[in-house]
Amino acid sequence: MASADLPFVVEEHLGHFPHGFFARLGAGFLTSYTRTYLTGPEARAYVVEAAGRPVGFLVGVLDPPAHRRHVLRSHGPRLAARALVSLAVRPRLARHFLRTRLLRYLRGLLPRRAAPGAAPAANPGVTAVLSHVVVTRSARSLGIGETLIGRFVADAAVAGCARVSLVTASGPDGAGPYYERRGWLPRGETRTPEGRLLATYDVPLTSPRSSGPRSSGPGR
Repeated sequence: MASADLPFVVEEHLGHFPHGFFARLGAGFLTSYTRTYLTGPEARAYVVEAAGRPVGFLVGVLDPPAHRRHVLRSHGPRLAARALVSLAVRPRLARHFLRTRLLRYLRGLLPRRAAPGAAPAANPGVTAVLSHVVVTRSARSLGIGETLIGRFVADAAVAGCARVSLVTASGPDGAGPYYERRGWLPRGETRTPEGRLLATYDVPLTSPRSSGPRSSGPGR
C-alpha cells in the first residue's frame, strides 16, 4: 500500500465499517490514522490490484504495543488535532467519546507494568492483529481475501509471532463460521460501547496457513 492508495482504502473502510468509532470521526481522521500503517515498521498494509485498479486491501500489525508506541511518537499530535476538529463539529459524538472512551484511551497512554509477583503469562508470545481486510464486491470469489490474509499470516510467522488474532461481528452478520472451518479458534465475545457484539478469533502459527472471508474488522 502507498499513499496514493489511501483514498480507495478509506472509501472502502467507510463503506464496510461505518459504525466504527474511527470511521465516525470522518474521512480526514481515518486517512491520517490509516497512514500510520504505511510508516510503522511493525505494521503491514497491502493492496491488490486488478486491471490496474485496486480491488482489495488489508492492514494489520505484527507487534501491537510497538506499533502503538510508533503511532504516539510519530503521529500522536497530528491525530489528536484531527480528532479534536472532528469532535468539535460532531457534538453528539464528542459526548459519546467523553462518556465511553476517554478514560480507556488515557489508560492506553500509560506504560504497562506487570504487577509485583505476577505469574508469567499462560500463553506467551506476540500476537499479531489483523485489523481490517476488504475486497470490493466486483472482485469477490476470486481468492483475493485468501491471498491477502495468507500474506499477513506468513509475515507474522516470519516475524516470530505466536498467533494472529482478529475480531468480526458476532452472529449471522459475522464471519465466525468461515474462520472456524479454516482452523481459527473462537476466543470469546466482547461488546463495544455502541452495543455491537464482536467475536474474537485467533490462529496459532504452528498450524497450517489459514485464510479469511471477504471483509473483517469492525473498526475502533
